[in-house]
Amino acid sequence: MKLDTIIAERPNKTVYKDGSIAIKIFNESYSKADVLNEALNLARVEETGLEIPKIYEVTKVGNKWAIRYEHIPGKTVAQLIAENPARKDDLLARFVDIQLHMHSMRVPLLTKLYDKMERKIDQAELNDTTRYDLQTRLASMPKHNKLCHGDFNPSNVIITPKDKAYILDWNHATQGNASADAARTYLIFHLEGDIEGAERYMTLFCEKSGTAKEYVQSWLPIVAASQTVKGKPEERELLLKWVNVVDYE
Repeated sequence: MKLDTIIAERPNKTVYKDGSIAIKIFNESYSKADVLNEALNLARVEETGLEIPKIYEVTKVGNKWAIRYEHIPGKTVAQLIAENPARKDDLLARFVDIQLHMHSMRVPLLTKLYDKMERKIDQAELNDTTRYDLQTRLASMPKHNKLCHGDFNPSNVIITPKDKAYILDWNHATQGNASADAARTYLIFHLEGDIEGAERYMTLFCEKSGTAKEYVQSWLPIVAASQTVKGKPEERELLLKWVNVVDYE
């Protein structure tokens, strides 16, 4: 196993390329349960036939857990937008089409989005009244069973040289309400400072899915509360603004 070529780095994991194989190596402090859950998510989603990297093995590299899976050559949608700003609208439209195709899939054994959100709200450092309001809002939401990615953003969609689209990083996958998944994507655009991209994405998603914008927006306090659990100080002020919004016009 050669670990010479780094293709992605995150605060708690590094992805290497070894020929046609990608090896994601997690920090020693990373939860074994979370590693195994990510591998299980990959295996379950793979059974739908959706274009994702095929998982080969869960192993250890020294004292660190690792997942070996298919390396997908190409560029992410984020890279393509950066290289071709004039194509941003077209690329965002395709990005939404890929997400909607994903939402058409069903994976009955995945964690339920409702259960995950309920747990995250309980864990969030918020006052009791705010947590109660969020739990009440969550309880009122329709409970669907669509395949949701949980971190669907332009850096997690790769377009190959043959123009096939693959979705990466299934650690947060659940089954649930597609509008919650869309709200999460919208929030990611905001957290990365791309306000114009966030609004364009929201418009495209709602138009293509036939969903009222107000309905997607009603999920924003819930997904923002779940994001605060990650404990990123630089995000907290913005997230709390979303959490504390009760009504959208």
